[in-house]
Amino acid sequence: MAPLRILCISFSPIERDARILRQLGILAEFGYVTTVGYGSRPADAAAHVEVPSNLPSLPQTLGGVALLALRQWSRAELAAPAVQFAITALYGERFDLVVANDARAIPAAHALAHGAPVWSDLHEWAPEERTHVLSWRLLVAPLMRHICARYLSRSAASSTVCDSIAGLYERDYGVRPTVVRNSTHWRQLEPSTADASTIRMVHSGAAIHGRNLEAMIDATRELGEGYSLDLFLVEGGDGGAYLRKLKARAGELGSIRFNPPVTPAELPGVLNQFDIGVFWIPPTHTNARYTLPNKFFDYVQARLAIAVGPSIEMQQLVESKQLGVVSDGFSVTECVASIRSLTPAEIARTKLRVDAASRELSFERDGEVMRTIVRGATLADATSE
Repeated sequence: MAPLRILCISFSPIERDARILRQLGILAEFGYVTTVGYGSRPADAAAHVEVPSNLPSLPQTLGGVALLALRQWSRAELAAPAVQFAITALYGERFDLVVANDARAIPAAHALAHGAPVWSDLHEWAPEERTHVLSWRLLVAPLMRHICARYLSRSAASSTVCDSIAGLYERDYGVRPTVVRNSTHWRQLEPSTADASTIRMVHSGAAIHGRNLEAMIDATRELGEGYSLDLFLVEGGDGGAYLRKLKARAGELGSIRFNPPVTPAELPGVLNQFDIGVFWIPPTHTNARYTLPNKFFDYVQARLAIAVGPSIEMQQLVESKQLGVVSDGFSVTECVASIRSLTPAEIARTKLRVDAASRELSFERDGEVMRTIVRGATLADATSE
């Protein structure tokens, strides 16, 4: 099979996007990958179109907002400045496969495919990506619904992060995406030995409102002596304002430490020194309700016990494989109670069970799913010629 010419579009800072980086590693096995996105060229890309950081990936210009307000969805699909930049930059180029990451990239992928197969990787439930923002809910959500309705059935392949969200796409758009989890590569690590004096909790991710990070700080304060919390947080899109609020909330409490963020590749090794990976995100919207994020699989590869709230997908994995503890709810009191239920001896036993499940819950399995998607899309296209 001759090397493929592959285009991968992600209107995100690709070098910080763990899912895209893993995806690129698979795509590069099949040929030469050109990436489109914010920031510099990622390692596995042969070529890169860097979208200027000041160009939004949604139609946020006066004209674009007017199209959204007037419900001119078909005209708004390609109206975002970042999309226009990408289409202009790649004018005249031809590819054997185009990969669109997130719904906002799907129209551009089809426009640039010129009839080549498109793989639409839907990281979340697109119609409710940011429904906590009123303007997004009123203007952008209908565009996302239009894109899904128009393009998912036209895509040669589609994928998403978990069974629950795949079911939503099937229910509303008649297409059931393949599940490609946010798993990370298997790491050859051993569970760390517990500290007899302190149960060491840890959380990694972005400092973004709505993730209940305040509860982690308040729970650590209430747990008191014998517990600590380390946070590895990257700034959100607010220039670090929310992160500063979290630091102020923690105050001078010595049991809480804010650490510099580390790269996705380094994260499991850094987290390995801790005992419990925590994430208590309330179900304020659909994506939060069904979340199965990168950090969950980072915790697995770090061989940590896992503490989560009753979030459907995470709860199912934690309980079915005995990976940790699920709180009864998302209040500080309920989170504290779940942590106190884990004795040092139980944490040690749980780490061994996580270790036993680490291969099954690694990217080695999901990477093969990606390879199957690429082969299926490109072989089907070749046989139709």
